[in-house]
Amino acid sequence: MRTELVSEPGQQDRPNEDFASIGLPASGQGGALVVLDGVTPPRSATGCLHSVPWYTARLGGALTEMIISLTDVPLTEILARAIARTASAHADTCDLSHPRTPQATVALARWSPETVAYLVLSDSVLLLRSPDGTVTPVLDDRIARLPRASLATDAVVDSTVRNKEGGFFTAAADPAVAARAVTGTVPRAEVRALAALTDGAARWVEKFRAGDWADCLALVRKEGPGTLVERVRTLERADGDRRFLGRGKTHDDATVVYVEF
Repeated sequence: MRTELVSEPGQQDRPNEDFASIGLPASGQGGALVVLDGVTPPRSATGCLHSVPWYTARLGGALTEMIISLTDVPLTEILARAIARTASAHADTCDLSHPRTPQATVALARWSPETVAYLVLSDSVLLLRSPDGTVTPVLDDRIARLPRASLATDAVVDSTVRNKEGGFFTAAADPAVAARAVTGTVPRAEVRALAALTDGAARWVEKFRAGDWADCLALVRKEGPGTLVERVRTLERADGDRRFLGRGKTHDDATVVYVEF
């Protein structure tokens, strides 16, 4: 089995808000990956004493432990339990009802000799490559389908679409959002490789249109996750007139996890 992980902050003077892990049980049977993209809050209050990296480290650590140790528990329940555990760690000190309480997007995959199960919540991406080379993207595209007017300002987003019916959902403090995730299970024999990307790395496809998802996974497979991130950084620097990035960050945290069976 080949596993690779790259995670690079968008700015060297700011902490990386992403989290990534690969778990391989001592039994040698199966494994799992966890990728989180912490949601950068606005400059206004969040109701929380803690930073986004604090949250993603807590949630990511809980997910990594549970996804490996509780192999009979569905991924939606794993995510719900991890959110609840993380919320309990700061419920006494923070206002977890605030719309900008620390939160993250989620991509999970867990494989056994028989199956590959997956879960995606919000705009991280999971790619599955079949034995014949076909690449299937697993996407939660609810943000992309929203009217631009609903994303005009942080205040509008928070009051109308963030973790609300008809909007989009992230892992924050409510375990119930786990049921909103995109999930599925496929036979292990139908998957030869998979990759999980935060949106900072997925920009190569989604923002810059440098290739499609099959091209993206082929690049990661051939040259490694680090090359994908380097190419994203090159494209970001070249986009001086913000033709592709628009209102997006010039450089975003970028994480890629690759697993090949």
